[in-house]
Amino acid sequence: MIAFVRGRVAAVGLTSTVLEVGGVGLELQCTPDTIAALRLGAEATLPTSMVVREDSLTLFGFADEDEKQMFELVQTASGVGPKLAQAMLAVLRPEVLRRAVSSDDVKTLTTVPGIGQKGAQRIILELRDRIGAPTVSLQQPRQGAPAVSDWQTQVQAGLVGLGWSAKEADQAVGWVTPEAEQMDTPDVATLLRAALRTLSKA
Repeated sequence: MIAFVRGRVAAVGLTSTVLEVGGVGLELQCTPDTIAALRLGAEATLPTSMVVREDSLTLFGFADEDEKQMFELVQTASGVGPKLAQAMLAVLRPEVLRRAVSSDDVKTLTTVPGIGQKGAQRIILELRDRIGAPTVSLQQPRQGAPAVSDWQTQVQAGLVGLGWSAKEADQAVGWVTPEAEQMDTPDVATLLRAALRTLSKA
């Protein structure tokens, strides 16, 4: 098990980053918020979780241990695999997930692509006693800004990477454009979460 990775940020993509460790580039799948805090050429330390399949080894990277633990915990619920777990964290931060599960908030959970009402109810039932209570304010923003400036391309590619079609992604980008225009500097992580919410309601 690889518990964490520390190294120079060699590349920043839309859904992943590459850290150079001892001359080897390790690709880590990450949420938009985690990627937004990284800077090319800077050193970063990311807690990691490895998912082993017959045909692949996938390393997921996280902003902190709390995000990592939440990623691993939600996968203990029936029907939740690593892709859906990452989508949950792309839309809902750990504290929001805790609050939703502990308060039986089905509506919030169904904002995640791939989670319907029955799935949300099952997740709540199976995780309620293990997920813990929320402990911090939900208003605390994460630090960092997008590594590249073309937010529309980033959001569109991020949505496609999470399983939406190119057409659906283009529509969602259009829906959140007014929100982006109100920002001094469009924040990709915020806009991607907004796009995911609009798609889940469509």
